[in-house]
Amino acid sequence: MGSLDFFQGLIAIVRNHYYSVDPSEILVVDLTTWGWVLLFWGSVVALSGVGLWFRLSLARWVAIVVMVLNLIVELGFAGGHNYPLWAVATNAITILILYGLVVKWDNAGEVEHEELS
Repeated sequence: MGSLDFFQGLIAIVRNHYYSVDPSEILVVDLTTWGWVLLFWGSVVALSGVGLWFRLSLARWVAIVVMVLNLIVELGFAGGHNYPLWAVATNAITILILYGLVVKWDNAGEVEHEELS
């Protein structure tokens, strides 16, 4: 998810008119600023994923908080009329990641130990 957020931000910075805004939509900052925010946020999400890769116990809780915040941020795209499929796909991936972090976390270590035996 971090790489998807990172590239969303990069696209908003490099191609300022890629994301078009209707007059009926509310945009608090301009798209270049939003691109930098997404670029930074994508890096934060990716770093939480690196912490999960190394199986740090604190990284799980940080990743849960980060992914809930990411879901809220991605809902901003769901409100847009131009890219509904992109918004649904990213929200679905975020929900699957949250499911893995919350529900399937205890089983992940057991499967790994069974394969090593």
